[in-house]
Amino acid sequence: MGLAPILVIDDESEMRSALSHALTRNGFSVESAASGMDALVRIKKDPFSLVITDIKMPEMSGMEVLGAVKKLTPGIPVIVITAYGSIHNAVEAMQAGAADYLLKPFSFETLNATVKKVLDCTDSNGCGQTKQNTKVQPTIKTLVTEDPKLLDILKLAKSVATSRSTILIQGESGTGKELLAVYIHENSGFNDEPYVAVNCAALPDTLAESELFGHEKGAFTGAVNRKMGKFELAKHGTVVLDEISEMTLPLQAKLLRVLQEREIDRVGGSRSVPMHARVVAISNVDLKKAISQNKFREDLYYRINVVPFTIPALDERKGDIPLLVEHFLEKYAQLNNQEKKKISDAAMTQLVNKEWKGNIRELENSIERAVLIGSGPELLPEHLFFDPADSPSRSQSHSVLSMWAGTTVKEMEKQLITKTLEEVNDNRTHAAELLGISIRTLRNKLREYKQELEASQAEVAAQGG
Repeated sequence: MGLAPILVIDDESEMRSALSHALTRNGFSVESAASGMDALVRIKKDPFSLVITDIKMPEMSGMEVLGAVKKLTPGIPVIVITAYGSIHNAVEAMQAGAADYLLKPFSFETLNATVKKVLDCTDSNGCGQTKQNTKVQPTIKTLVTEDPKLLDILKLAKSVATSRSTILIQGESGTGKELLAVYIHENSGFNDEPYVAVNCAALPDTLAESELFGHEKGAFTGAVNRKMGKFELAKHGTVVLDEISEMTLPLQAKLLRVLQEREIDRVGGSRSVPMHARVVAISNVDLKKAISQNKFREDLYYRINVVPFTIPALDERKGDIPLLVEHFLEKYAQLNNQEKKKISDAAMTQLVNKEWKGNIRELENSIERAVLIGSGPELLPEHLFFDPADSPSRSQSHSVLSMWAGTTVKEMEKQLITKTLEEVNDNRTHAAELLGISIRTLRNKLREYKQELEASQAEVAAQGG
C-alpha cells in the first residue's frame, strides 16, 4: 500500500503550488491547505503521512499548527519552513516535536531529500524526532553518465569549483544543468554555506529587484520590514540564476553592477552591502542569439561567461540511456514502494532509438509513467505510452489535421494553453513546463487573452448601447 498524502500548508498560493509540484514530480501524493485551520479540519477527517507547514502565517502560525497536530495525531511527522536568519524558530520547533525544518530559501533537491529522510525515519520508529539537525544542505547528486564528453565536463567543473569565478551553464531544457550547478557547489569547499537557486522567469516584474537584492523597511508600499535578498541569503555560498535570459533588461543592468562591484544596493537603501557569493548562471537559450535580438546585454554575457559549460543533449549521448533507465527504475521503485522492474530488450531498443526532444526530463517522465502503469515484473514497449506524435501513422496524421482544420495557429495555441491549464488544475509552473515555455511567456499569453476578451466584451457592450 502506498503512503498517505503529504499535506502542504502555506498562506501563499505560489509557494503551495511550487511545493506541491516539486513533491508530486518525485512520486508523492500531495494535498494543500491555505491556512492552519483548514489543515486541521482535513487532518481530523483524512490520514496524512507528513505535514509541511510554513512558520509565519496569519491567524494560525506554523508553531500553533505543530502543537495542534501533535495533540490530534502524534504519529504524523511535521516539517516546518522558516526564513533564513530565524534559526531560533527552527530550534523552537524541533523542541516542540517537529521532525525537521527547512530554511528559506531552499532548493527542491533539499525539499525532497528532507521529506524522504523524515519519512524513512518515521518508518524506523521516528528517528527524526530526536536527532540533532544543525543545517539542511542540498543532497549530493550528480549527473548520471558514462559519456566521455560529459565526464570531461564534470572533471573540469570539479577543478574550477573551488574558485569564486562566475560560471555559465548552457544547454537544452531537461539536460541536467542545475544538477551540474549542485555538483559544483558540493565540490566547492564552501558547500557548508547556503545554495540558493532562483528561477528568473518566475520573478514578478514588480518585485524582482527586491527578491534578488533585498529592500529596506518602508522602501515601497507593503515593505513593513527589511528583507534580505537572495544574494545576501547565499552569504559565502552559491547563487544559481536559472533561465537568466528571462531577466528584464533593467534588471540585467543592475545584476551587471553587482557582478562588477561585488556589492548590492537594497531597494530603498542608503549604503551598499558586500556580495560574497559565487554566481552560477543557467540558460536554455542561445545567449548570443538573444544578444543579436536585443533581449540580453552583451556586457552582462561577457561578465557571466567566465567559465562556460554546455551540457550535451541526450540525443548526443545515447550510450547513457540504458544507465539512466536503470537509475530511474530504481528511483521510482523506491518512491512507490515497489520491487524494481526489469525492462525488456524491445522496450530498451525503443528508448534508445527515440528522439528525445525533452531530453532527460522526458525520459524520466516516460519511465515514471511506465513504472506506474506497467503490470508484471518487466516493462514492455506498450508500457512506455509515447504520444502518437512520436511515430504518427497516416490515419493519425489525417485525424489530427481534420481536428484542427479551419483553425488559426493562434487559436490552436490558445486552446492548447487553456487545455493544459485545465489538466494541471491551473498550476502555471507545471503548465509552462509541459508546454515547453517559460512561465513569463505563459503569463504574457494569458494577459494577452484577457485583454482580447475585455476588448471583445467592450465592443459588444458598445454595439448594444
